[in-house]
Amino acid sequence: MPVVGMVGGGQLARMTAAAAIGLGAMFRVLATSESESAALVTHDVTVGSHLSLADLSKFAAQCDVITFDHEHVPTAHLEDLAAAGTLVRPGPAALRYTQDKLAMRGRLAELGVPVPRYAPVSSAAEVTEFTQGKWPVVLKAISGGYDGKGVWVVRSAAEAAEVLSHGVAIMAEEFVPFRRELAAQVARSASGQGAANPVVETVQVEGICREVIAPAPGLPTDLAIEAQELALRIASSLGVTGLLAVELFETSRGLLVNELAMRPHNSGHWTIDGALTSQFEQHLRAVLDLPLGAPAALVPGGYTVMANLLGGTDPDVYDRYIHVMAADPGVKVHFYGKEVRPGRKIGHVTVVGRPGDSVDSLRDRARRAASYLRWGTEDGD
Repeated sequence: MPVVGMVGGGQLARMTAAAAIGLGAMFRVLATSESESAALVTHDVTVGSHLSLADLSKFAAQCDVITFDHEHVPTAHLEDLAAAGTLVRPGPAALRYTQDKLAMRGRLAELGVPVPRYAPVSSAAEVTEFTQGKWPVVLKAISGGYDGKGVWVVRSAAEAAEVLSHGVAIMAEEFVPFRRELAAQVARSASGQGAANPVVETVQVEGICREVIAPAPGLPTDLAIEAQELALRIASSLGVTGLLAVELFETSRGLLVNELAMRPHNSGHWTIDGALTSQFEQHLRAVLDLPLGAPAALVPGGYTVMANLLGGTDPDVYDRYIHVMAADPGVKVHFYGKEVRPGRKIGHVTVVGRPGDSVDSLRDRARRAASYLRWGTEDGD
């Protein structure tokens, strides 16, 4: 059977490992320690660093294809692996656009993809010039950053100077007054087959995704199709093999692309329980060049709501877990095997609705379950 190696031992690798079982694929993980999320549930674990070419090469020699649960492997290492004959999916040329936000913005603009106005900046004066007199403005670290880290909304030159003093490369973007945030997730196989999931609405709180609603409520059909076609076009133009999540702003002037991720993504966790093919199975199918699975919702005409589970102050969630299962047997709880720390993503809950179930009722059920697991009360944040 084919051997897939995933670089990174986080929760995305953990959930991909579960999907590999049904496909009959052998699955290996390169983790930084035996206590990482995926290492706890995966039989074949190599402990090593994604920053070490030697560790990566040794790991790749045991696999037919390697893929990733994060974007932090140096491009030069990926190019060396590919030159040595390793199947790297997605490849280094594509992954560059998730590692370098400035390169991503430039390439999308070349493709005619709508993006916010942007520019590299290195001084408060350049930020002030960029604003054209309109504050606030968004500053982003060009590389690194996730879950709101590496993103700052600044309202003055003094605040911009503070961000620039961190010593990292920064780009400025216009502050977009969006209606809501959407995500279009697609898969593209090595043979070029594509598949598009329903477009979802994502709800962010302090830079962290807290809820996903699939499909996005009230999204006009033509706009949903536009988002899916846009994501498929980006995947093809950038040469993506695997999953591509395109984070979007829905605005009064149309859709704008915010971010890209070339791996399973938080916006697709709902697919484990709510779609015919989970994002994790789909990613494996794509990197193994298998025919892609049906991406449609499991319950036509119904909604699925996913709520991220954040850690609270009490690390013992087991008794609360039993309460949630008893109180609402329809709630699906997924734990990541992570140490509980306040504000850390330690799992997610999913509620799959039936036709006729209101979005508000499904969101309420998901929120109450996530709140009780975090705080021991259904009324918490």
